[in-house]
Amino acid sequence: MDFTYLIVIGGIALFSFLVSARLKSKFAHYSKVHLQNGMSGAEIAEKMLSDNGIYDVKVISTPGQLTDHYNPMNKTVNLSEAVYNQRNAAAAAVAAHECGHAVQHAQAYSWLTMRSKMVPVVNVSSSLSQWLIMGGLILGFAVKTSIGFYVAVAGLLLMAIATLFSFITLPVEYDASNRALAWLKNKNMLTQQEYVGAEDSLKWAARTYVVAALGALASLLYWGFRILGSRD
Repeated sequence: MDFTYLIVIGGIALFSFLVSARLKSKFAHYSKVHLQNGMSGAEIAEKMLSDNGIYDVKVISTPGQLTDHYNPMNKTVNLSEAVYNQRNAAAAAVAAHECGHAVQHAQAYSWLTMRSKMVPVVNVSSSLSQWLIMGGLILGFAVKTSIGFYVAVAGLLLMAIATLFSFITLPVEYDASNRALAWLKNKNMLTQQEYVGAEDSLKWAARTYVVAALGALASLLYWGFRILGSRD
């Protein structure tokens, strides 16, 4: 089981590396496809929000690379410096995608609502699950009582919550990209070449979430077999 797990996790890790590298390559490539309309990522975001009747969300710049996100708590579309200032297909794609989340929020999109409610729990479960699992297994081995088993099961349940969160994230991300691409196309914001670049960029970005979800599921199954198998 351990050997199989290492193969699976190693495969997922390799796939994750390749997808991440491909994503960076795609963004670098489409960052060279400059927009004919001359709009920056920030301007794209502000127009998409306005076109969707959203006036209480602020578009701001945030440090780093690929740090773009929508914060539903303070209603801000946070764009990395490159996306905020640049005027290319990659910047347009990211800016519109993050505004897609703002539209989801405004329309009470069910998957986003569910995901947002889970955030406080996941913040705790992600940090505690491994400690409880390892501590429970060690305790069960050292003391030879059922206490360690139940501690490990508690950690497994917390890990299951985090895994579920990873899968709930998938429809949220894909829907945000679909909203972004639909708006970019319907409003004729991009030329055909620019639109193809935006679409390809978002496709690769979405795949990073798929890899993360598969990795979380693999870990959950592995520890599940380890913990439940310890009772045999």
